[in-house]
Formats: sequence, C-alpha cells, structure tokens
Amino acid sequence: MTALAGRVALVTGGSRGIGAAIARRLAADGADVAITYARSADRAEQVVRDVRAAGRRGLALRADAADPAAVTGAVERTVAELGGLDILVNNAGIAPYGPLEEIRLEQIDRTLAVHARAALVAAQAAAPHLGDGGRIIGIGSNLAERLPHPGWTLYAMSKSALVGLTKGLARDLGPRGVTVNLVQPGSTDTEMNPADSPEADAERALTALGRYARAEEIAATVAHLAGPGGAYITGTTITVDGGFAA
Repeated sequence: MTALAGRVALVTGGSRGIGAAIARRLAADGADVAITYARSADRAEQVVRDVRAAGRRGLALRADAADPAAVTGAVERTVAELGGLDILVNNAGIAPYGPLEEIRLEQIDRTLAVHARAALVAAQAAAPHLGDGGRIIGIGSNLAERLPHPGWTLYAMSKSALVGLTKGLARDLGPRGVTVNLVQPGSTDTEMNPADSPEADAERALTALGRYARAEEIAATVAHLAGPGGAYITGTTITVDGGFAA
C-alpha cells in the first residue's frame, strides 16, 4: 500500500512547475488529487491525465487565487467531487519584480492576495474537512530568508507572511491532529525561473551545490510532510535551496 492511499489532496496552482510536480508525486504516493489553475487549462488537463495514469482520481479546477470566492469554491468542489480533503498544498504564486519606486498599489494588493490571503482563505475553508492526520503545506520562497539582489522586495514581503501564517495555523489546528508546515524552495528549474535564463549562472553561484533544484526535489519534501514521516512536524519552515541560505 502506498503512503497516501485513500487520501485526497488539493494543490493550488498545480498546472505547471512545482505545483504540477507536487500533484504528480502525491498521486504516485496514492492520493487522489485536485489542482487549481488560473489560465493554463491544457496544462492542467495534462496533469490530471498524469494523475489518472497513476491510478488515482484527478480534478482540474479553474480558480484565480486572488479571488477569495474562487479559492473557497475550489475547496468545496474538491470535497464534493472527490469525497473529502486530507491534504491542502497552498502553492499558487506569482513573481513580481522591479525597482522599489515602480511598485504600484495594485501590484501590492494582488501579490498579497495571491500569496498570503489565498493561503489563509483556503486554510479556513479546508479546516472543517481536515481530520486527525490532516495536512496543510505552504510553498514559500528562500528569498523570505535571504535576499541578495534588489528588485524582490514585494515578493519577499508577501512570502514572509507565510511564516507567521504557518505558525498560527499550527497552533489553531494542532489540537485536532492537523499539521501545518512551510516549504521554502530556492532556485528551481521551472517556466517561471528556467535554469537556462540569463540570470541562472548568478543564481547557481549563490548556492552551495552550484545548481538549480528540480521541481521533483521540492515535491519530495512536500510528500514527506504529507505522509507518515511528517506526523510530528508542525509549525516549521523547511528550506530546500541547495545551500543558498547557508
């Protein structure tokens, strides 16, 4: 029997990159998996096909993380169509970048909505469905711990909010046997930050291992937290960044 057999997971922003890798890994470990996506319908359907190829049920839900009603609706549809919810992975994200003086108020509002508010709203919606052994796992960023370049102030601020959210949720939900943790990836080879971009060599040079992560390596940490090995880990941050913050 696989580690997550009989479990249901929802991965927000699961149509590509780290989110897609997490969805595929959780399915390989035995979970039925729903994902949300904002625009990439074709990619979302491919992830669902991969989940089903692993012998699990899959579900793609269109939901903009900046829309609280859509976030809540994705949780409710997951429960209704897959029969429950055991694992919530708050992964949906954007990557605002630019000089401090050019940050606009609407950028601030959307970034905080996608990264912080959506994670809290999803947790609120999921909490009534999570029983003993339930899991909430956030995907943050190592830039919340170390920021060696200018231009990432808004992004780092929004990801830093997830640290406090994780600790608060761990206290709120711990008495029910639900664990809450945050994974902080470093440079990971995805469409958002490809390992062959003009900036990639500079990013690699900042790591102890001298390379980008593969999305599957981030997914492996999420799978550990979601499975039996994560039963006594809660309220903490796990950095997976190849020694960037060392």
